[in-house]
Amino acid sequence: MGHDVIIVGGGIIGLATGRALLESRPGLDLLVLEKEPAVGLHQSGRNSGVLHSGIYYRPGSQKAELCVSGVDLMVEFCQEHAVPFTRDGKVVIAGSDLERQRLDELERRGRANGLAGLRRIGAAELREIEPHAAGSDALHVPSTGAVDFAGVTRALADDLVRGGAEIALGAELQSVSRDGDEWVVSHSAGEARAQVVVNCAGLYSDKVARLMGVDPPVRIVPFRGEYLTLRAEARDYVKSSIYPVPDPSLPFLGVHLTRRPDGTVEAGPNAVLAFAREGYGRWTTRPSELWNTVSYGGSWRLAKRYWRSGLHEVARSFRKSLFVRDAQRLVPALEASDFEGRHTGVRAQALTPDGQLADDFVIVATDNAVHVLNAPSPGATASLAIGRSIAGQVGELVGQGR
Repeated sequence: MGHDVIIVGGGIIGLATGRALLESRPGLDLLVLEKEPAVGLHQSGRNSGVLHSGIYYRPGSQKAELCVSGVDLMVEFCQEHAVPFTRDGKVVIAGSDLERQRLDELERRGRANGLAGLRRIGAAELREIEPHAAGSDALHVPSTGAVDFAGVTRALADDLVRGGAEIALGAELQSVSRDGDEWVVSHSAGEARAQVVVNCAGLYSDKVARLMGVDPPVRIVPFRGEYLTLRAEARDYVKSSIYPVPDPSLPFLGVHLTRRPDGTVEAGPNAVLAFAREGYGRWTTRPSELWNTVSYGGSWRLAKRYWRSGLHEVARSFRKSLFVRDAQRLVPALEASDFEGRHTGVRAQALTPDGQLADDFVIVATDNAVHVLNAPSPGATASLAIGRSIAGQVGELVGQGR
């Protein structure tokens, strides 16, 4: 007898979906397949740890709605499971007339999205909140913070096991086929059957969709993000989180400073095209995956649009001085000697054929399957809300009386 549901991917969204399914349908026969020896070893455990507020996202979008509802769910979860988190806010700082105009739009979005406590502040109040930050104008966003998302992922896994789910580690997906009303899922640890499959494979979500006979509307293009850590003696330069005003013509937010729950402060990330979907090293390359990226027309159209900023990102990856310079624009007192270490993550960014970075979550339901094809930032913050949304879709697919 097969399972009711198989979830492919033991990251934060896959596990949050499993938790929501068990809450809504106690006794559901649920299997999670994770190829690694532990959960959350990729995007879920290699991110900035920011608890996002929802200020950046287009009002009415899934990102805006699920982030705003998800942040409170995440705080509640962390409190119940003793997962470290902070909610000490952030400032988004402007230093020019152009940046102040862009700050106006951010404030409009934040208010449209219902952010509690959002305030426009001047230089004097900015110094009270972040004494070392530069800028003549800022937005103070008190609902932002930081979370140990790796700890959240492990706690979610524990919840699933307690709820009766099975999590198979070291179970890398190999093939998926149909046998009547069931999916037959072959993996490196064996074979399983289920009525419904939920594809939460992150960096490989589009490939899993193709294995299941779906032509996804986007392709995953991996971007490596690098972080530098402030040495202990320099941490007091940053009290919470300090962000630049993002350039709306560019696809990423830029280098920012974040105080994490353990008190460490990180600068980053940049955004450099990775040569492999799990390409954490500068030169880590999987030729077939690199070809999959560079042979895609959408990649060339993206490169044509952003080649100048792309070259800057590459230069910043190799020249620490450029990384430090961007951080100094936020906190001028920082010096190159204040930065140490380097760690990386890889962001699964969905790219459309016309070269546009998908600006919203992309979740596609098909016959007896749901595919999460794009859930970058604020995916971790919104994961519990995303999980509930997916569980609602899956509940309609699972046969009655189970």
